[in-house]
Amino acid sequence: MAVETLDLVSADMVSVPPYLTDLRRAEQALLEAELSITAADRYLAAHLAAMRTAVTVLAVRAKPRRSAGPADVWQVLAHLAPEFGEWAAFFAAGRQKRLLVQAGATALVSEREADDLLRDARDFHDLVARRLAASWRRRRRELRTGT
Repeated sequence: MAVETLDLVSADMVSVPPYLTDLRRAEQALLEAELSITAADRYLAAHLAAMRTAVTVLAVRAKPRRSAGPADVWQVLAHLAPEFGEWAAFFAAGRQKRLLVQAGATALVSEREADDLLRDARDFHDLVARRLAASWRRRRRELRTGT
């Protein structure tokens, strides 16, 4: 699913959601995964797409604060957006394998596994895109009506 263009045109303004660029970066990684020749490349690109999708949610939800250091994107996602907790657990479970494949253990990933992960990454992306779009429309409507 391509990132939805929202119908937010009014007589005096056109508004674009601030997260749109981030979602498009995730879509680009999905496209790279789809076009990858090897299962390992498809697997890694699908993981990247899922991570970029998660980062989009975090950019929308997170409040700036001092960090104690790097944090795992999947742990932070599960904490800040519990409705995506199952997705976070699913993608976090593949962390070790992803690291091994990145390190060159490409035989660890089958064509089927890479295709399945790509499908899951796309499903996650599409769900996030729909929910963010609905939230954006609701917020814009509230701003227009003053509620």
